Amino acid sequence: MKVEVFADDVSTAQAAAKAIAAEARSAVTARGRFVMAVSGGHAPWIMLRALADEELPWPRIHVVQVDERVAPLGHADRNLTHLRESLLNHSAIPPEQIHAMPVESSNLDAAAREYASLLGEIAGSPPTLDLIHLGLGPDGHTASLVPEDRVLTITDADVGVTGIYQGRRRMTLTYPVINRARRILWLATGSEKAGALLRLREGSLLIPAGRICRLRAVIFADRAATGGVAAEMFSTNAFIRETSA
Repeated sequence: MKVEVFADDVSTAQAAAKAIAAEARSAVTARGRFVMAVSGGHAPWIMLRALADEELPWPRIHVVQVDERVAPLGHADRNLTHLRESLLNHSAIPPEQIHAMPVESSNLDAAAREYASLLGEIAGSPPTLDLIHLGLGPDGHTASLVPEDRVLTITDADVGVTGIYQGRRRMTLTYPVINRARRILWLATGSEKAGALLRLREGSLLIPAGRICRLRAVIFADRAATGGVAAEMFSTNAFIRETSA
């Protein structure tokens, strides 16, 4: 798994945006469209805002959600709220090509199945997303694949619903669809991620993130997330590019 280390969260997010833009152009050239899934968080909004400034074939790009909290439309807890602010308001992507998880439904399990069906319509059967952006929690969770939740055991569905985690239930992509992705891009910033990032790099199966496919994955991290000693944190076969920009 390739690791790229940058000075801070802003430069890390901007570099990730450049990488996503390159993947988008390549996918559109090869297959006529680019389908990516994005997670929430502060650094991802910086990343998406930078992506919005890229010259891209926006009419051929679809954005789906990696996960979403069960909360009313427009609520500050919703990833969708920040996704639209960061990307929709600053790029030429057609609004209908940002696909919201239907977490306002009274039947979340049925809504999860509907979202999985939508993925099939835009990304093939079974759905194969071009790129999935993942974050990393201090407890080792990614997407809303959280420790000890039943969603970790789902093998026959691409979208699932969690129990209550940090005050809310969530809808999330599951391991099957995540591990089919053509590219997985991790974004990890902040010193609180250092322990989980080390376990991820080691491939620990004791954290949910450690069960994500490593073959087509790249990590973009800032020095704080690596504990400030990137070259010592990761195994010697890692590719680490440290840069200040």
